[in-house]
Amino acid sequence: MKVGIVSDHRGVYLKGVLLEYLEHNGYGVVNYGTDSMESVDFPEYAFKLGNAIKTKKVDVGIAICGTGIGMSIALNKVKGIYCAKISNISEAVLCRSHNNANAIAIGADIDEEQAKSMVDKFLLTPFSNVDKYVRRNKMIEDRENHG
Repeated sequence: MKVGIVSDHRGVYLKGVLLEYLEHNGYGVVNYGTDSMESVDFPEYAFKLGNAIKTKKVDVGIAICGTGIGMSIALNKVKGIYCAKISNISEAVLCRSHNNANAIAIGADIDEEQAKSMVDKFLLTPFSNVDKYVRRNKMIEDRENHG
């Protein structure tokens, strides 16, 4: 599995921790920036990641900003991207098993070990394929495609 990762200036440190962790665990990782603590506009980086997922350069994405909220909103503006802003392990599991999310957004101030656990659960949890979740996800996709 190839993972895209991105952050704004607030998320640079945690992104570095997660990047190293993912590589150590055998994942192919593509870093879409930023790599500086200098203030940047997070949508620019979210769109890079969203486009990489959309064009299948990576399979899934991880985005980090101050709260995770801004990255999530921006990623969800890219057609075909379903990003969940997560704060705990349960949400990491459910966003995959119920919602088939292809990206997660995390707040920069979350505990490093918690963030690693959340990323593990997100990457290792498959979509459940239960009829009601398939139906609901199709409803969202139809709205995205047809307004």
